[in-house]
Amino acid sequence: MSEKTLIEVNESNFQEEVLDSPLPVLVDMWAPWCMPCRMVAPAVEKIAQDNADKLKVCKLNVDDNQNIAVRYSIQGIPALLIFKDGKEYDRIVGAVPPQAIQSKLDTIL
Repeated sequence: MSEKTLIEVNESNFQEEVLDSPLPVLVDMWAPWCMPCRMVAPAVEKIAQDNADKLKVCKLNVDDNQNIAVRYSIQGIPALLIFKDGKEYDRIVGAVPPQAIQSKLDTIL
Protein backbone atom coordinates (compact mmCIF):
# COMPACT_ATOMS: atom_id res chain seq x y z
CA MET A 1 0.00 0.00 0.00
CA SER A 2 1.47 3.31 -1.05
CA GLU A 3 1.44 5.95 1.67
CA LYS A 4 0.75 8.73 -0.82
CA THR A 5 -2.30 7.19 -2.43
CA LEU A 6 -4.12 5.42 0.42
CA ILE A 7 -4.78 6.98 3.82
CA GLU A 8 -5.71 4.82 6.81
CA VAL A 9 -8.60 6.49 8.61
CA ASN A 10 -9.98 5.78 12.06
CA GLU A 11 -12.12 7.37 14.78
CA SER A 12 -9.51 10.04 15.50
CA ASN A 13 -8.86 11.32 11.94
CA PHE A 14 -12.11 10.50 10.07
CA GLN A 15 -13.54 14.01 10.52
CA GLU A 16 -10.38 15.71 9.29
CA GLU A 17 -9.47 13.32 6.45
CA VAL A 18 -12.96 12.53 5.12
CA LEU A 19 -15.65 14.97 6.24
CA ASP A 20 -13.50 18.11 6.14
CA SER A 21 -11.69 17.21 2.90
CA PRO A 22 -11.86 19.78 0.10
CA LEU A 23 -11.61 16.88 -2.39
CA PRO A 24 -14.18 14.12 -2.85
CA VAL A 25 -13.22 11.05 -0.79
CA LEU A 26 -13.59 7.34 -1.49
CA VAL A 27 -13.60 5.35 1.76
CA ASP A 28 -12.96 1.61 1.52
CA MET A 29 -14.71 -0.01 4.49
CA TRP A 30 -12.96 -3.35 4.95
CA ALA A 31 -11.70 -5.97 7.40
CA PRO A 32 -8.58 -8.17 7.28
CA TRP A 33 -10.60 -11.42 7.35
CA CYS A 34 -12.84 -10.40 4.44
CA MET A 35 -11.80 -12.16 1.21
CA PRO A 36 -13.93 -9.93 -1.12
CA CYS A 37 -12.26 -6.93 0.58
CA ARG A 38 -8.87 -8.31 -0.42
CA MET A 39 -10.13 -8.91 -3.94
CA VAL A 40 -11.28 -5.29 -4.33
CA ALA A 41 -8.12 -3.80 -2.74
CA PRO A 42 -6.08 -3.68 -6.00
CA ALA A 43 -9.00 -1.92 -7.74
CA VAL A 44 -9.12 0.65 -4.93
CA GLU A 45 -5.36 1.21 -5.19
CA LYS A 46 -5.64 1.67 -8.97
CA ILE A 47 -8.47 4.20 -8.49
CA ALA A 48 -6.30 6.06 -5.96
CA GLN A 49 -3.37 6.23 -8.37
CA ASP A 50 -5.46 7.15 -11.41
CA ASN A 51 -7.28 9.98 -9.58
CA ALA A 52 -4.55 11.14 -7.19
CA ASP A 53 -4.92 14.82 -8.13
CA LYS A 54 -8.71 15.02 -7.73
CA LEU A 55 -9.73 12.36 -5.22
CA LYS A 56 -8.66 11.26 -1.76
CA VAL A 57 -8.82 7.52 -1.10
CA CYS A 58 -9.00 6.17 2.45
CA LYS A 59 -9.25 2.74 4.04
CA LEU A 60 -11.18 2.13 7.24
CA ASN A 61 -10.96 -1.16 9.14
CA VAL A 62 -14.54 -1.73 10.34
CA ASP A 63 -13.42 -4.12 13.10
CA ASP A 64 -11.26 -1.39 14.65
CA ASN A 65 -13.72 1.46 14.02
CA GLN A 66 -17.16 0.06 14.73
CA ASN A 67 -18.68 3.42 15.68
CA ILE A 68 -18.07 4.75 12.17
CA ALA A 69 -19.35 1.52 10.60
CA VAL A 70 -22.55 1.85 12.65
CA ARG A 71 -22.89 5.58 11.88
CA TYR A 72 -22.91 4.82 8.14
CA SER A 73 -25.05 1.65 8.49
CA ILE A 74 -22.44 -0.66 7.02
CA GLN A 75 -24.27 -3.97 6.56
CA GLY A 76 -21.76 -5.74 4.32
CA ILE A 77 -18.16 -5.29 3.28
CA PRO A 78 -16.40 -4.33 1.20
CA ALA A 79 -18.36 -1.09 1.10
CA LEU A 80 -16.94 1.84 -0.84
CA LEU A 81 -18.44 5.10 0.35
CA ILE A 82 -18.08 8.24 -1.73
CA PHE A 83 -18.10 11.50 0.21
CA LYS A 84 -18.42 14.97 -1.24
CA ASP A 85 -18.58 18.19 0.80
CA GLY A 86 -18.64 16.20 4.04
CA LYS A 87 -21.68 14.11 3.16
CA GLU A 88 -22.09 10.60 1.83
CA TYR A 89 -22.82 10.99 -1.89
CA ASP A 90 -22.98 7.36 -3.01
CA ARG A 91 -21.82 3.85 -2.11
CA ILE A 92 -20.80 0.62 -3.77
CA VAL A 93 -21.21 -2.62 -1.82
CA GLY A 94 -19.37 -5.79 -2.78
CA ALA A 95 -16.34 -6.57 -4.90
CA VAL A 96 -16.62 -4.78 -8.23
CA PRO A 97 -14.13 -4.12 -11.05
CA PRO A 98 -12.21 -0.82 -11.14
CA GLN A 99 -14.26 0.37 -14.15
CA ALA A 100 -17.48 0.18 -12.12
CA ILE A 101 -15.93 2.23 -9.31
CA GLN A 102 -14.45 4.75 -11.75
CA SER A 103 -17.73 5.27 -13.60
CA LYS A 104 -19.49 6.09 -10.30
CA LEU A 105 -16.70 8.47 -9.36
CA ASP A 106 -16.81 10.16 -12.77
CA THR A 107 -20.24 11.54 -11.86
CA ILE A 108 -18.67 13.78 -9.19
CA LEU A 109 -15.09 14.32 -10.35
